[in-house]
Amino acid sequence: MQRRNFMQQSLLTGATLLTGASLKANDKTINEFRLNDDKPFNLLYGIHDGMFKELAGNDFLDQLKFAYDNGFRAMEDNGMMQRDKSMQEKIGNQLAKLGMSMGVFVIDAGDNWKTSFTTGKQEFTDRYMVACREAVEVAKRCHAKWVTVVPGYFERKIPIGIQTANVIDMLRRCAEIMEPAGLVMVIESLSDNPDLFLRYSDQGYMICKAVNSPSCKMLFDMYHMQRNEGDIIEHIDWSWDQIGYFQIGDNPRRKQPTTGEMNYKNIFKHLYNKGYKGILGMEHGTENPGKGGELELIKDYRWSDDFLKT
Repeated sequence: MQRRNFMQQSLLTGATLLTGASLKANDKTINEFRLNDDKPFNLLYGIHDGMFKELAGNDFLDQLKFAYDNGFRAMEDNGMMQRDKSMQEKIGNQLAKLGMSMGVFVIDAGDNWKTSFTTGKQEFTDRYMVACREAVEVAKRCHAKWVTVVPGYFERKIPIGIQTANVIDMLRRCAEIMEPAGLVMVIESLSDNPDLFLRYSDQGYMICKAVNSPSCKMLFDMYHMQRNEGDIIEHIDWSWDQIGYFQIGDNPRRKQPTTGEMNYKNIFKHLYNKGYKGILGMEHGTENPGKGGELELIKDYRWSDDFLKT
């Protein structure tokens, strides 16, 4: 709490100093406003659209430049498939220009929360194969390597073993499309409601092992896993060879590191020491609103990423 109070007081002072300056991304002042100049973080934290809209403006391309100037080297965009083709290409070009990496986007087959792999029904299979082929084309435009897959809901009239087999079969069919394109599906265990089929890391691990494809790995969202099973570091170690991607969010409230119960400094250090070179998607909100809240988010990441001294 003492660190949080100190941070808040410092940020209020900083925000006051900025009130008279224009903070639009095309103004010179934006490049003067850096917390630790452009020194890259030790890990690839991936921002979302809107995360720096108060400081950099509503244009996502400007937000990417601002993020780069403050040390971030990756982004992700769950809704990339809903963007028009020209914007997908612009984002890809901006990432290439800045030397930033593109993280996940979600394969959208309509209503992902209802479309269920567990039923084995042909209508779901056909719909998802179309979405997979579309995702391959989207990935080419924005330079993506990973795509998020959500298997959907339980089918409670079918035994759990049959449902699991149906999910494995569906993912194998998806992998046939993904492998030639060099894409990796990352299947996500979620905590949003009890109707979701995929909820635990050991469950995801078993499914990835059974699919047995380099294009099918786990998305280990640490916010969801803290809620569902806890013991984050040990579960990461158990699942390590099947994890393809991480996402971040403190618990409760799903905000940035330091705002909840999770010791992200230790978690980040553990991943760094294990040699993780991939992206950690910042799939969370900002604890406080406005410019001060966005500044606080950057400071919280700087503090959490400063693990080499500990």
